[in-house]
Amino acid sequence: MRLSTQFLFFRILILFYNSKIASSYMPSCSSKIYCQGNLLHTIQTMKPFKDSKHFVDMMMRYDEKEIHHNFKVFYKNTNNITNHEVKEFVKKNFVMEDELEIWHEGDYTDHPGLLDRINVRKYRQFVRSLLPIWIVLGRRIKKHILEENSRYSIIPVPNGFVIPGGRFKEFYYWDSYWIIVGLLLSDMVKTVKGMLENFLWLVNKYGFVPNGGRIYYLNRSQPPLLLMMINEYYKVTKDTAWLKKNLPIMEKELQFWLNKRTLTFHFNGTNFTMARYNVDSSTPRPESYFEDFHTCSAFKNLRVVEKCYRELKSGAESGWDFSSRWMTNRRSLAELVVSRIIPVDLNSFLIESFRIISEFYKIVGDSDKQKHWFSVFLSWRKNMHDLLYHKKDGIWYDFNTATLTHTRNFYPSNFAPLWVDLFPEREVSKPLGYKALKHLLKQNLLMFEGGIPTSLLETGEQWDLPNAWPPLQSIIILGLHRSGDSLARWYARRLAQRWIDVNWAIYDNSMVMYEKYNAEFPGEAGGGGEYDVQSGFGWSNGVIFELIDEFFTDRRGNFRSCCGRFSQIYSIVVFVLLRIVNVRLG
Repeated sequence: MRLSTQFLFFRILILFYNSKIASSYMPSCSSKIYCQGNLLHTIQTMKPFKDSKHFVDMMMRYDEKEIHHNFKVFYKNTNNITNHEVKEFVKKNFVMEDELEIWHEGDYTDHPGLLDRINVRKYRQFVRSLLPIWIVLGRRIKKHILEENSRYSIIPVPNGFVIPGGRFKEFYYWDSYWIIVGLLLSDMVKTVKGMLENFLWLVNKYGFVPNGGRIYYLNRSQPPLLLMMINEYYKVTKDTAWLKKNLPIMEKELQFWLNKRTLTFHFNGTNFTMARYNVDSSTPRPESYFEDFHTCSAFKNLRVVEKCYRELKSGAESGWDFSSRWMTNRRSLAELVVSRIIPVDLNSFLIESFRIISEFYKIVGDSDKQKHWFSVFLSWRKNMHDLLYHKKDGIWYDFNTATLTHTRNFYPSNFAPLWVDLFPEREVSKPLGYKALKHLLKQNLLMFEGGIPTSLLETGEQWDLPNAWPPLQSIIILGLHRSGDSLARWYARRLAQRWIDVNWAIYDNSMVMYEKYNAEFPGEAGGGGEYDVQSGFGWSNGVIFELIDEFFTDRRGNFRSCCGRFSQIYSIVVFVLLRIVNVRLG
């Protein structure tokens, strides 16, 4: 046969779409090279490269029209298309050119103020070692690509930025929150301003912040942390004029989530409108085309195939690609139900963003806008707590709108309301923090010496056991700390110390920071999922800076860690005793 059965199936699918029977068909972007069409399908399903992302990051040697002509000739004249022939076609028509150049704004310093505040010698050394990584990860789009980018998949943002690292050689949305926190603690304020202006440029142009800096991400976003990034920047700069100028664009992004990513449903006699991840694009992710095509080929019904692709893209939009959080049977990616789930973290991020923009409008003197957004904040906060808080378990859970039940599994995302300090009133937050700690201890999560795992379910997916992800450590640790409960704060400090020590031990041995770590085996990088573990790594560095600043600096008013090994032994003994006798956790 000239074509495989799966290839023929996809050709039928294309004809089906073209006939407009499936009116919901929507590709990842308009490009017929990088996002849709027979050329993309042929190349990606033959898998000429180990990583599917490799091809869609390549530059076209010729304009799109000429490449399509070349492909038409190739397709017509080739019998039994082979992997080798596809590689040769790609080699003749595409080239891997780095669209970016190493860059830094000029605000890098090897001695930011943070170093003088750190009161633990080895942590000061750790931070000093990590600082140069910001330069290593700094990038700027080359000038000629800014002027003419039709042959590239890169989105030509105007300012430099810091990439995550590894295979991720463009900016990513939610990674940038922890990168920005780290940069601000490194006194790199100008770099942060440029990154924020890139995001605002994207919102102004596309109506939202895409998943990352490639055109094939233009159908989906990521966890909406832009207002929280801007809030961190404003705390440092107090730049009210800049704030006022950009408030309409910030509001535009929130409207995207309110208009495009909400679901209204009825539960327990109440109508709820809450946010969800829900990408309306029914083709494989270009950067994971081979994987998605094979996942969804389990189905023969074309509408079910479409739904499968939408759910995969919605899972990618969540940032948790992929996890048992989104699975019905915890075994197969083909059974994802992301769009049915009301996630704790997404709604927490948005509610905090409503509060922040209300405060911003107060700062610039717009009382009408301030009152409007504060009203939205209060309404959403009440609805989220009423819907997602499980009183018996003392924690928030994701909610499945199809089954009208909570997902009563442990995920670090359950602690997001504490992380954003959703209830700043201490008479409310302290009991919530205490109950959340009780939930954490009941799950026996302290047994994991390599960090808090992403779940207690081992599925082979990267956002499950045994992986421990840096941003999720931040959410749990700082969530407990910000609750104000004294015992929760004590545990938060110890968990922070353990995470920093695990990262330092690996870095001291290998000089590498990883995107994820192994919770079960301290000293090992994480694994699983669609690609190999990556090094760099932007958010890993940012979380270390954040936790050291919060818990191990004199400015924070925390007790000085001055007693070396004795202090460590004492901490371990108290930690174990508290766990055994279950102090206050009857």
